[in-house]
Amino acid sequence: MAASALEYACSDFDPFAWDTRIDPYPAYAALRAKAPIVRLEKYGIFAVPRFAEIKAVFADHLNFSNAGGAGIVNYFKEKPWRPPSIVLEADPPLHTRTRKVLARIMSPGAMRGLENGFKAKAVALVNELIEKRSFDAVRDLAEVFPVTVFPDALGIDNEGRENFLTYGAMVFAGMGPENDYFRTLMAQAPQVLPWVAAKCQREALAPGSFGAQVYEAADSGEVTQDEAPLLVRSFLSAGLDTTISAIGMALFSLTRHPEQWAVLAANPSLARAAFDESLRYDSAAPYVFRTTPHETEIAGVPIGKHEKLLLLIGSANRDETRWERPDQFDITRRVSGHIGFGTGIHGCVGQMIARLEGEAVLAALAASVASIETTGEPVYRDSSGLRALSSLPVRVTTK
Repeated sequence: MAASALEYACSDFDPFAWDTRIDPYPAYAALRAKAPIVRLEKYGIFAVPRFAEIKAVFADHLNFSNAGGAGIVNYFKEKPWRPPSIVLEADPPLHTRTRKVLARIMSPGAMRGLENGFKAKAVALVNELIEKRSFDAVRDLAEVFPVTVFPDALGIDNEGRENFLTYGAMVFAGMGPENDYFRTLMAQAPQVLPWVAAKCQREALAPGSFGAQVYEAADSGEVTQDEAPLLVRSFLSAGLDTTISAIGMALFSLTRHPEQWAVLAANPSLARAAFDESLRYDSAAPYVFRTTPHETEIAGVPIGKHEKLLLLIGSANRDETRWERPDQFDITRRVSGHIGFGTGIHGCVGQMIARLEGEAVLAALAASVASIETTGEPVYRDSSGLRALSSLPVRVTTK
C-alpha cells in the first residue's frame, strides 16, 4: 500500500521556521489549496491542512495513533525524553481508563465549584494591574493567573510554582525539532523534573483536591498506583501552559482589533465567546501529531506504517470551506465546532477549565477597561510546539 514520494503532493514548507511561526496563515492557505495531505520534504512527515481531513483523523484513533507521541519524535522508533503522557500519548484501552478518571474529576459540577473563586481572583488581579495603567499582559496576567488558581485546585502548595512554567515550556518546546530554546530549557531538567515528580506524589497533594482524587481512583483500582502520579502530571498541560498561552494570544488578538475590544467592553458576558473565537482565529496550540500504527490512507492517499502526520489545527480553523470570513476576528461569531481543543476521544480533557480561566480573565478586564493597546512590540516565545508570547506590554484606559 505504501506509495512513492512522487505520488504525493510535496512542499518545502517548514512549520517550525521562525518566520513561519510568526505568521503561518499565508502558508497554511497555500497548503490547503495544494492538497488534502502534503509531504513536507524537509522533515519526511505529512501535513494535513484542511478542516475535514483533520476532523476525520481526530475521529479515527485506530488508524491514527496517539501512542506514537504528540510531537515530531516518533515513539514507535525513538525513546522519549520523559515518560509519555498516559492520556495524551496513549491509545485505548489505557487511554479509556485514564481519561475516564480525569473526566470525572473535572466534571461540569467541579467546574461550577471553582467558578466563583476563579472569577474573584481574576477581578482582584486585574484591579491591581489596571491601577498601574500599564503592565505586561503576559508576564503580569496570562502567566500569573493560571499559576495562582490552578495548582490550588490540583492541591499543590505555593513553593516553587515557577517550575511549572519551565516544565510546561519543556514539554511543548520538545514537540518540534530541537532548537536552542529547547536545549536551554532541558539544561534545567535535573532540577525541574524531580521537583514536578515530587509535587505529583500523594503526600504532596491537599485532601479533596483534584490530585488527591486521582489517588482515590488508584485506591479503588481504576488506575494503578504507578499510573497515579503520571495522571496528576497530566493536569499540568490541561490547566497551565496551554491555558497561559491561550489567554496571552486572546489578549493579543483583542489588542490588534480594538473594535472587538469595544464590543466586549460593552458586553462582558461575551468573554467566553471571545476566548473561543481567539482559539479559532489564532490558536495557541497550532498543531498536534498523530502516527500511523499500520498502513492506511487519507482522502484516498496511501500512508505507510509508522508515518508522522502533522495536523495543522491553526490552518483548519481558518479553512474557508468551514468558516465564513475565516481571516476575520469576530467575537460575536457562532464559533462552535472549532478544533482549537481537538475533538474525538482525545479532545482536550481540560478544555472546560481552560475556558473557565480564559473567561474569568477577559470578563474581569472587560468590566473595567474601556480600551487596551500595546505600548511595545510583542515578544514571541521560541517554542516549536506553541504559538505563544513571552511579553505583551499594554496600556489600559478604565471606564
